[in-house]
Amino acid sequence: MDSRKLALLCRDFADNKKAEDLVILDLRKLSSVTDYFVIATGTSEPHLRAIVDEISDKLHQEYDVRPRAVDGTLATAWIVLDFFDVIVHVMRRDLRERYDLETLWGDAPRVKARKRALNPA
Repeated sequence: MDSRKLALLCRDFADNKKAEDLVILDLRKLSSVTDYFVIATGTSEPHLRAIVDEISDKLHQEYDVRPRAVDGTLATAWIVLDFFDVIVHVMRRDLRERYDLETLWGDAPRVKARKRALNPA
């Protein structure tokens, strides 16, 4: 699976669990470490767990993709899922504001959200 598709799937799965302020940063021209960062905010330990589990479980079940590494804990309120070409950061709002990855990687273009198909009523 290409890295852009993986990043979009990670964002969609995080959105399934109502992650807040979802952002994908395109780092391909800025970093040799990874292609994309997916950044998501959770409001509590259970919310962080739900987001991380949704991303991990859905990618494993539907695409046979697992993170190469997982760092952080619910207690630290910042969990990183490393899929090599895509690194997912799930964090509580206060940590996200303190570390401000979007500004740190301010030269990285943001990947726009795909428009979801409307369900006919």
